[in-house]
This record gives sequence, structure tokens and C-alpha cells, in this order.
Amino acid sequence: MKKNLGPALALYPMPIAVIGAHVQNKPNWTLVAHVGIVSHDSVLVSLAKPHYINQGILENKRLSINLVNQSFLEKADYVGSVSGHKIDKSQVFDYSMSDQGVPIINDSPLVIEGSVVDVYEYENFDNFIVKIENTYVDEDKLNDQGKIDYQKVNPILFDFPNYEYLSLGQVVGKCLKLHDKKND
Repeated sequence: MKKNLGPALALYPMPIAVIGAHVQNKPNWTLVAHVGIVSHDSVLVSLAKPHYINQGILENKRLSINLVNQSFLEKADYVGSVSGHKIDKSQVFDYSMSDQGVPIINDSPLVIEGSVVDVYEYENFDNFIVKIENTYVDEDKLNDQGKIDYQKVNPILFDFPNYEYLSLGQVVGKCLKLHDKKND
């Protein structure tokens, strides 16, 4: 028998990412797990309104989404636990500037850079619709076909109900190949 948990937000675990943007002409970073797919070329980044980084994103309309793996999880956790209103987080990561002038974390195995095309305010959140312009991936994280190998990227996942970080599991099958073709 299933137990009704009420209106629980249960679409976890989700990959965590460090969002990078300029705020007052300096890189700023914050950790989020509220990143989702909107379409094949756009994503949504949802940030609580009080986040310091929001003002830079709203002003510059550009950001980076830096997937987190074990190599820099501690630093990522740190930028998610301290406020840019109180602490300068610009030098927490070794970073580079993209051609578009967006800070990207050098240790991140996969970075998405994009421009904000719309903002939806809902309750206490700014929801940024981001058009993907560039995706940077460490070459050793690609498979033989030149596609991203998420087993190699090994993104850290966030389990909100238990407030824990998880690692990616094993491949259990090929998508759209598990059904019995005789019944098609």
C-alpha cells in the first residue's frame, strides 16, 4: 500500500550545479539543484529571490551552469552555504572566462553557457529560462562516438528529502530498447 505524503516535492535526486555569473563586475557562484530542461535548446535555473547572484543574472542576462563532480564538491557545497551578500566568493574556484565573458569553473567536467531569454517570477523564486549557447566538456569525458559519457562526468546528485549528496548509479539498459520488439 502506498502512503500519501501530501504535496511533497519528490522529483529527486537531481544533479547539482554551480551557477556562475558576474555581480558588480566580479564572478559570483552559487550551488543549486533546481535546474531543469525546458526544450532541446533551453534550460530553467530556479533561484530563490534573496540570492545575491540573481542581481547579476538579471543585469547581464548571462550565466554558466557548472556540473559538480566529486573533485570540487566541497567548494561547491561551500558556495551554496554562504551568501554573496556577506562573503566575496569570486576566488573560490579556479575559473576561466568564456568568449562571451561568462565565468566557467575549470574543474567542472561539463559547463553550459547561456543567455537569459525570459524570467518567470513565482512566489519567492526567479526562474531563468536560459538559451544554451555553448556546452564545454572535458575531452576525456566523451565516449568513442564523441558524445558526453555521464559515467565519466560522474555528476553529483542532490536528494532534497534527505538532504544528501549521491553519486550516479550504473547503466541499467539502453533507452527505448528494453521493450519486446515482437509486440510492436
